[in-house]
Amino acid sequence: MRVAVLIWRLGPYHHARLNAAGKVAEVFAIEACALDNTYAWEKLEGAVHFTRITLQERDPAGRREKREFRDRMFRALDKLNPEVVAIPGWSFVDSLSALSWCVSRRKPVVVMSDSTSSDSPRAFWKEAIKRQVVKLCSSAFVAGTPHTEYISALGMPPGRIFLGYDAVDNEYFSKGAEEVRSPRKAAEQQRGEQSSVVRGQYGLPENYFLASARFVEKKNLPRLIEAYARYRKMVDNGLQDNKTTGPSVVSSPVVSSPSPVVGGPVVSGRPSAPWSLVLLGDGPLKSDLCHLISDLGLQHSVLLPGFKQYPDLPAYYGLASAFIHASTTEQWGLVVNEAMASGLPVLVSNRCGCAQDLVREGVNGFTFDPYNVEEMANVMLRLTETPKHRLTEMGDASRQLISAWGPERFARGLHDAAETALKNPPPIATVYDRLLLMALIYK
Repeated sequence: MRVAVLIWRLGPYHHARLNAAGKVAEVFAIEACALDNTYAWEKLEGAVHFTRITLQERDPAGRREKREFRDRMFRALDKLNPEVVAIPGWSFVDSLSALSWCVSRRKPVVVMSDSTSSDSPRAFWKEAIKRQVVKLCSSAFVAGTPHTEYISALGMPPGRIFLGYDAVDNEYFSKGAEEVRSPRKAAEQQRGEQSSVVRGQYGLPENYFLASARFVEKKNLPRLIEAYARYRKMVDNGLQDNKTTGPSVVSSPVVSSPSPVVGGPVVSGRPSAPWSLVLLGDGPLKSDLCHLISDLGLQHSVLLPGFKQYPDLPAYYGLASAFIHASTTEQWGLVVNEAMASGLPVLVSNRCGCAQDLVREGVNGFTFDPYNVEEMANVMLRLTETPKHRLTEMGDASRQLISAWGPERFARGLHDAAETALKNPPPIATVYDRLLLMALIYK
């Protein structure tokens, strides 16, 4: 089965997905552009189990560039002549150009999506347009449960929807994290020096919450920093109370989970020193965040190492105590996959698309309202007061849960969606459908 998979720009996590998919089908990855302004990834070269085609160096902007891009897409697909084309979403020029080609050549389409009904405000007229686009697709390949519900509401029959779209290289993060946690072999490092050496090399504290995000509004970083400041005050107050009244014996109950991954509640211990906050990333809000950190007096407890390339990430995950993701809107949140594969407890905004499928309350972490600073501080405190062995169990639960959402699931889901698309040819497009696609491409 020859499957063309469209990607705006090939990132590190695409390699793992496509290599897995290339073992069960003949996969051609059509990359719209090699570089863009959204992600600061280093330019990736090569492919293993798939064929990579890059249409142009930079992303198209003006109407003339989009017309030229559409022509490139048509030529590439004519040359490949795939049996099925998988397109990401319904609003980008690469997806729409490929869909236009499929309509003209009567080729079935798999629409890939990690959109939910709540990740942005929904206008009736825009939803009507999406339904027209989805109608031209034969099956859907989506991220998780809320994404299934949304694509179904847009008209895709439930029997043609498959899961596993958002995946990372679980093995890469798991192995990399364990390497920095475990003693090195004497032959590799004198005297068997442990993770403290790596911690010193990266300038990382003994215990810290890790966050990784672009410094843009939807990532909710100002509230995260404010919640962290509130958390530190709560810990400091607890330490002061403990000095005068003795050890705390108050437990912090959690919601029990039906999941068999890890049993038993998270029990609070006596107050411990507050953890630090390490915030990876960069972006237009960096200056504002630096001012906020200074105003709150957090210069020595909030670290901003900057944006880190893929090879550096396992060290930051491996040495962290827990991961927190505070977005007010997030279609999925692949950094949560990375943290769970690295064996970390996770604190995840309930507005993230992955929360429903990946977080088991009290088992591998907690969810929270990203607009509620006090609630965010409370879940941070809850982990700080959790005994170390329970944190380890929660991290193990994360790794076990995410094992079902890796590249192999992506490969299986894409294969099944493509097979279903072949069995369900799309309807013949009307003149209105064709005109709509042209208008959307050049908008």
